[in-house]
Amino acid sequence: MTIAAQPATPLDEALLEVLAPWLPARRWFPAKGAAAALTLTGVLPLADEVRILLVRARAGSIDALLQVPVVLGPGTGEVIGTLDDQDVRDGAADPAFLRAWLAAADGPGTDADPDAARMITGEQSNTSVILGDTAILKVLRALQPGENPDVDVPRHLVDHGWTHVPAPLAWLEGEWFDADGTSRRGYLGALSTFVSGAEDGFELACAYAGRGESFADLARDLGTVTATMHTALAAAFPRLDAPDGPALVADGIAQRLAWATSAVPQLAAYAPGVERVLAEVRALPATPPRQRVHGDLHLGQVLRARDAWFITDFEGEPLAPLDQRTKPDLAVRDLAGLLRSIDYAAAVGGLTGDAAAAWTDEARDALRAGYASTDGEVLTRALELDKTLYEAVYESRNRPTWLPIPMAALDRLAG
Repeated sequence: MTIAAQPATPLDEALLEVLAPWLPARRWFPAKGAAAALTLTGVLPLADEVRILLVRARAGSIDALLQVPVVLGPGTGEVIGTLDDQDVRDGAADPAFLRAWLAAADGPGTDADPDAARMITGEQSNTSVILGDTAILKVLRALQPGENPDVDVPRHLVDHGWTHVPAPLAWLEGEWFDADGTSRRGYLGALSTFVSGAEDGFELACAYAGRGESFADLARDLGTVTATMHTALAAAFPRLDAPDGPALVADGIAQRLAWATSAVPQLAAYAPGVERVLAEVRALPATPPRQRVHGDLHLGQVLRARDAWFITDFEGEPLAPLDQRTKPDLAVRDLAGLLRSIDYAAAVGGLTGDAAAAWTDEARDALRAGYASTDGEVLTRALELDKTLYEAVYESRNRPTWLPIPMAALDRLAG
């Protein structure tokens, strides 16, 4: 089923006034530390007391259409404020919203209990809600038109027999209008099997780092699972040969540097080092065929349960347009993302100096060994540098206190 947006009513405009002070403090709100202009572009009605407000947030270069479900009246969701003596609640984990969502969604379905829902804390770009320990719903906060890889890719992987991804259970689409009146259609959320008893990969790695315990065995296993994922993705989606592959990679990183420098001016100091890396890439005779990849793989996107790794969150980089996130890419870009995440785990786990270097070197070497890449250190290093430039922009916008982590990696990769 597809939910079509309706024009906002005076009630919806009043709801936005209630939401306006609350939105900027949400972890998924795209404009941090800036005064964002908020406008209501429409509403998706799910039930009498359940409304999904479509809120356009603009601040500088940021222009995002946000999905904000609210529940009016009694419920269990967080109370945001009041309107006409009724509570205005955050709908994402409220049973009234979840029941309406499940009733409207497509897919195999589930018997999960909305009354036993609980929200996952700590996410950045979306909101995930566990339903009765059997299913997990991801509410996509920043809406984009088109096929969503976080729904499409797991369905293909499961069809090809890959068992390291939670199986999709349901999905819901919506229709809305752009500022210029163009009709758009895209996913609002997806429900998947919940991996019970799982540990978050990043939290697990941070705990190992905090104890000074080797993460090498788990990193090696994760590298192997990532390689099998790429094999399954290559079978499930078309591959693309790129005869001018080295030039494409180098040009892409050059564009990333220009984008990153415009957002974080101090990155300009690394331009000479980046150019040296790009010269090595351009000297390569070829690059492997491009294929469907995860696109934003890091330790926070993997789960450890029953002595196995599970890979989740196939939506790609949250700041990238949807059409870019579904294009074939180099498989080792995912490996580069995991390598970067090991640096983050060491820093957040509290390791510094020689201890941090020893821990990360061992884990990174094991990850590469498990993946058994034949694509060469030059290409992996270049894509790790590309990821680090993205991280610097993301951290400057969303978690400024974490900015030193990618900056330290830039010293190593392009200093």
